[in-house]
Order: sequence, then C-alpha cells, then structure tokens
Amino acid sequence: MRDIQGSRAIVTGASSGIGRALARELARHGAQLVVVARREARLRELVDRITADGGEVEPVVGDVTDPEIRRKLIDTAGSRFGGLDILVNNAGTGAMGLFEDADPQRARTLMEVNFFAPIELIRLALPLLRRGTRPIIVNVSSILGLRGVPYSSEYSASKFALQGFSEALRTELIRHRIDVLVVNPGTTQTEFFDSVIEKTGEPAWPEHTPVTAESVARQTVRAIRRSRHAIIPYKWGRVFYWINRLSPALMDRIMARYS
Repeated sequence: MRDIQGSRAIVTGASSGIGRALARELARHGAQLVVVARREARLRELVDRITADGGEVEPVVGDVTDPEIRRKLIDTAGSRFGGLDILVNNAGTGAMGLFEDADPQRARTLMEVNFFAPIELIRLALPLLRRGTRPIIVNVSSILGLRGVPYSSEYSASKFALQGFSEALRTELIRHRIDVLVVNPGTTQTEFFDSVIEKTGEPAWPEHTPVTAESVARQTVRAIRRSRHAIIPYKWGRVFYWINRLSPALMDRIMARYS
C-alpha cells in the first residue's frame, strides 16, 4: 500500500468536478498539493477549503496548454515542497456533435487539451518523479478512451491517444519504479457537459444515474494507494466495457441506433 501522507502532488483541472474532488481527497490523506486551473476565484475557494481543513496547498492559475504554466507547476512543486510523488493529469475538455458537422479546429483543440498538455507535463515532471517516493502518474481518461461512441468521435480519439500513451509509458517507466494509473470515468456529476467547446448535436442516450465526483475521487485515491494500473469507477461503465470486449459487433449495432 502506498502511503499518501506527506506525498507531494500536482492536480490539474482542480477548480471543479473530479479534479476538485481529487485535490480534496488527496489533501484529506495528507498530501501536499499544487493545484492548477484557469478560474482563479474557484481555485482560491478550493485552496481556502483545503487550508481550513489543515492541508498544505499552493495554487497556480492558468491553462495547462501553456508551456509556461506547465513549467511553473513543476518549479512550484520543487521549490515549495521539495519534489513530486504524484502527478494527476485531470484537466480536459469535450465536444459533441457528428464528425461531418464539426469545425476542423475542434479535433485539434481537443487533442491539445486532452493529449498534448498532459504528455508534455509528464515530460517535464519525470526528473522530479524519478527522485520521488513511490512516484505515480495518474491520467484521467474516460470510458470513451476504451470504446468510441457517436457524437464524440474526436473526444474519443483524444482519450484513446491518452490511453495508448499511458499503457506504453507504464512499461517504459518500470525501470524507474514510476507507476502509471489510468482512470476511465463514465457519467459523472460534473460541469463537463456545460463547458464543452462545441455542441452541434447529441444522441438520446438511455438515462443512467451518474456517480458523484467525490465517488470517483475516493476510488482513484484507493487505486493510487494500491498501485492499480487502471480503473473504471462507474458500474455502467464496466458493463459498457465488457459488452464491447465480448462482442464489438453487438456494441456497433447498439451505438448505430444513436447515431
């Protein structure tokens, strides 16, 4: 079991949703945090809450697609806490609509936020992580990184890219004793669908009760402590995954009904 007490962690996309819940859950377990998000007021509110609970946290306001912000995160972890043990790449964005109706920039923006930003932050973090205590990289992907769905083709592609990268990186970093965990959430109670970059249409999916961001955070921290490689913190997400594994053709027919 990995002891989180005293660990040094970075959490991106920490102003709301899963990122905010993860920051609070890690702080509750005794981690020292560097948190980043674009919305300064929301980030300050999170910092005040963690500090009031006795935690240690340093905010960085900015966009993780900015190389200077990524460098500032790493420098802050090193200067404030003396290193880095846990890197959580949670910041992400989405878009909805048929591929044929999409602006070509949509795919590029999604890849920049959901793929290039996290991998470049990992690149910068590796020197600190190599010197860390039981270091781990946590990439928050999506159930759509395991099976693509209509109206989310480019988003699915960005999460598939992160998924494949994470699996390859895990084997490369074994020699450095750095773990890689991929979290594949399903439907979660967050502001995600309110902040997509483009929405030109959406399918009429069957309704499922979403899980809370706090539930995803608890399951993720449990997976960090247990050195898990991958989790799907949503019951219907696991059903979705196994149907696709057992019969991709059946899943194609199901998905076609909503496209």
